[in-house]
Amino acid sequence: MKIIKLKSENKISLNEFLQKELPLKAGYKQISNSKIRRLIISHCVSVNGKEIIRPGFILFENSTVTVKIDEEKLLYEKQPDDIKFEVTEKSVLFENDDLIFIDKPPFFPVEQTIVNNRDNLHDAVVRYLWKKNPELRNKPYVGIMHRLDRETSGVILFTKNRNVNKEISQMFQKHDFIKKYAAVVEDNYLLKPGKKFTVEKYMGRITSKSQKGRWGELPEEKGGVYSKTDFEVMQKMEIEGRKCLLIECTLFTGRTHQIRVHLSEAGYPVLGDELYGGSPAKRLYLHSKELTSEKFSVKSTEMW
Repeated sequence: MKIIKLKSENKISLNEFLQKELPLKAGYKQISNSKIRRLIISHCVSVNGKEIIRPGFILFENSTVTVKIDEEKLLYEKQPDDIKFEVTEKSVLFENDDLIFIDKPPFFPVEQTIVNNRDNLHDAVVRYLWKKNPELRNKPYVGIMHRLDRETSGVILFTKNRNVNKEISQMFQKHDFIKKYAAVVEDNYLLKPGKKFTVEKYMGRITSKSQKGRWGELPEEKGGVYSKTDFEVMQKMEIEGRKCLLIECTLFTGRTHQIRVHLSEAGYPVLGDELYGGSPAKRLYLHSKELTSEKFSVKSTEMW
């Protein structure tokens, strides 16, 4: 592990600064922008002693930038098995001047990742809106308000107007949205249709930052944050030749991997969720089925 310290001389974004200065200091001919982004979002960069994970973070004169480099991981490029997807009128669940709700497919990331030139839903929405409005000189604005895991499908909201970002962000923070998901778990004969249960716990990251991220129960005094999910067993069903149960999940909070962690730690891991103890399957059987507020209710009917 290399530890490299740099000093900024003027106002500049963090990713631009590192792309310019880091190769010289680290002894590389050049480092691609995607690798710089990888370093930043992987919690490997701090500014004046504070960890920064935003590539666009602005540095000022005399900022001290510390970079931790694991050369083996820095030089590795994961090859994703994403699907090809374009947003069409069929995949738009609702749209007005300010908002657009998309029915996201599985195996498609929501936003750009550390893999260079990887297609994603945000870019696909931009392409869709630009195609609808070809007279625009600049690409249309699309704001990301929340996220779904790459393998999770269903309703996701983007903004089309920066002026509504604060309002929508506050609605998520205050839990003014009702967020319902559908999950499939293998039938273990302990749960029956109609059964309801709630999981409440403090949770946080339980693996080191260098490993594939796992989250789980974590005491509040160790940094855990409160989480709550209501569950209801809806029906028996068969998926990939296996007896399963369809469970409706209502989120009261929106923590990373919340439903996956809650079901796994209750003894009912989501089918296909090998990270949390689920059996291997063709996909992660988790679907965002409904996003509702006082102003609108958007539902997805297709699941799997």
